[in-house]
Amino acid sequence: MGITLDQAEVAIKAAKAKALEINTLMNIAVVDAGANLVAFVRMDGAWLGSADISQKKARTARFFDMPTGELGKLSQPGGPLFNIEHANGGLITFPGGLPIKNSAGEIIGAVGVSGSSVENDHTVAQAGVDAIS
Repeated sequence: MGITLDQAEVAIKAAKAKALEINTLMNIAVVDAGANLVAFVRMDGAWLGSADISQKKARTARFFDMPTGELGKLSQPGGPLFNIEHANGGLITFPGGLPIKNSAGEIIGAVGVSGSSVENDHTVAQAGVDAIS
């Protein structure tokens, strides 16, 4: 079973609350197990360019079932996945995308966040994951 709209909305609400708590504006996307967009929010004033990045982070995390920051480590020059960011119509290989698992440990979707530093993006994405995992 993939992520439901209700779960995606819970993740977005928690991520948005974390963004407000750390005083940043974010784009937050949630995709299902098939990497299809389920829910998206662009906070008032968040960077327009980050809307696409947040969705690509979510899809990247689901395509490879790992945090985008981990994929980034593997895609550095000389790494086993060097240049992977050019696959699948463009991947994002820096932090801010995280898989979402259900209580049985199965991946049901992913969240992607963009709009601040990669550290803040990751923190906000983690809040979304934690709200439903």
